[in-house]
Amino acid sequence: MQLPQLIAARGSEFLLFALTPPRVTVTSERAQEIAEVTRARLAELALDGLILYDIDDESDRNPQERPFPFLPTIDPAGFRKQYLTHWTTPVVVYRAVGKYAEDDLHAWLEGQDANDTLTVFVGASSRHKQRATSLARAQELRALTRPDLQLGGVAIPERHTRRGEEHLRLIAKQEAGCSFFVSQVVYDVNAAKNLVSDYRYECLARGLEPVPIVFTFSVCGSLKTLEFLEWLGVDVPRWIQNDLRHADDTLQESYEHSLSAAGELIGYCRRIGVPFGINVESVSIRLAEIEASVNLAREIERGLHRRSSSAPE
Repeated sequence: MQLPQLIAARGSEFLLFALTPPRVTVTSERAQEIAEVTRARLAELALDGLILYDIDDESDRNPQERPFPFLPTIDPAGFRKQYLTHWTTPVVVYRAVGKYAEDDLHAWLEGQDANDTLTVFVGASSRHKQRATSLARAQELRALTRPDLQLGGVAIPERHTRRGEEHLRLIAKQEAGCSFFVSQVVYDVNAAKNLVSDYRYECLARGLEPVPIVFTFSVCGSLKTLEFLEWLGVDVPRWIQNDLRHADDTLQESYEHSLSAAGELIGYCRRIGVPFGINVESVSIRLAEIEASVNLAREIERGLHRRSSSAPE
């Protein structure tokens, strides 16, 4: 089965890998080189799909200075169409919908093949941000234009810890057409388990069938990256922060934490009957972190119960 069918089956366990497209300032030749190197690097993994992130400036959400400067990247749909032409698994294309006019979003939706393209709609980073299209309107456009195109939503365990209502947001998105969710990077396993549990039992109370939650994991190779994760709103428990700060090898310590967290969430989701997938994110330009992400995906893959898998040739 391909990724859309695996998601629809709701009992499958699947593996994704997530990338950020190159910066808009790179040449076409360099963008193509990056695409080819990426394809070769991931060929050894039995991936069910690839995620391409749509990066937006989130400085309005956090008044603190951004640890890394915001650098615009190539539109993920354009990067996929122009440079990843030989990629063979389905691709989940993120859309930061506030960046796109309705006509542009409508045209993009109409042009997609539902067999090899899925999408995740992401709303504005704050209610004060000016938006070309709201998340609710984007969901309406997809329902009117391409109801067959599988739509995903964002799940944020940290928001559930603060407000206790993220599971209700997931259900509202599910009722608006979402057939899967993708979490932001998970470091706080308890927060993720709380969200999964509340979502599972709220679905049970309403007579709904849970849809897959894709949990994202990423290695952290430096204290600067740790600072950036916190700026983005990722809750890294104090004990993990201490481990990373005092480790002889921060990258290896992070790798081991991510692998352990993935195993714990996999076991918990199986136990309470919530369908799930795993997404390993690689957004660093450092070779050591990229290689560690690939190794993490390979190791997690071994622990999944796979119905089928398909890897790039």
